[in-house]
Amino acid sequence: MNEFIIIWAVLTVVFVAAEISTVQLISIWLAAGAFITLLCTYFMEIPFWIQLMIFVVTSAVLLAVTFPILHKKSKNQKYIPTNSELDIGKKAVVAEEINADKGTGRVTLNGVDWSAFSENGEIIPKDSIVTVTSVKGAKLKVKL
Repeated sequence: MNEFIIIWAVLTVVFVAAEISTVQLISIWLAAGAFITLLCTYFMEIPFWIQLMIFVVTSAVLLAVTFPILHKKSKNQKYIPTNSELDIGKKAVVAEEINADKGTGRVTLNGVDWSAFSENGEIIPKDSIVTVTSVKGAKLKVKL
């Protein structure tokens, strides 16, 4: 049995584990190349330098053939905004004066109470109507 079979088997497992942990379709081609090299090494007695060439060529060909297809499909996917992005541009009512110096500020948006801060640091009195300009974690950035 060729001692390099174990190396290619370990590399296949390592590349698959790396792909599972990242899910970025980066190391999957290396895993496929290592697996194809493993099969070639198992069925044929070939020197290590040829094994390396098989690995490099198969990985490169698989990458060159499949990556453009996957990239094109990912571009065609429709972007779906998150819930917080849907709140940008909406009007909210100031429930507690927004004052950065005092560390206060709450608004009500769609019946939900949020912490809020002023976009430009101005003090915004209670019961004012503000516009949400962005969402920073669990706080809304607002402006008059």
